[in-house]
Amino acid sequence: MERFKISELAKEFDITTRSIRFYEDVGLIEPERKGNIRVYQRRDKIRLKLILRGKRLGFSLAEIRELFELYDTQQTDGQLIKMLTIIDEKQAQLQQQLDDIGAVMGELDAAKIRCEQALRSDQ
Repeated sequence: MERFKISELAKEFDITTRSIRFYEDVGLIEPERKGNIRVYQRRDKIRLKLILRGKRLGFSLAEIRELFELYDTQQTDGQLIKMLTIIDEKQAQLQQQLDDIGAVMGELDAAKIRCEQALRSDQ
């Protein structure tokens, strides 16, 4: 059985041990305790990887927890339906951000052109 120290996981995922302890405190991972020492199993490592991936994709910790809970109770269809709902929401949010970025980029391009024209006319 694979076992990991908190420092090993922190190094592997390039995060702080404090972050890992936080995910434990909020119940997303549940390492064994041997006295004051935390012993992480393969399951904890996989969950940590999923937490970090979910965060990069914009999932909240509450959404990640809900998906874990659905998985833990073997509600495969429920998990997939929830995941599809979250994906749809994230796609809509990202599309809006992309549209906003496009609009701002257009405004910046126009401002840049005006600045360059003003500089040329001053010479």
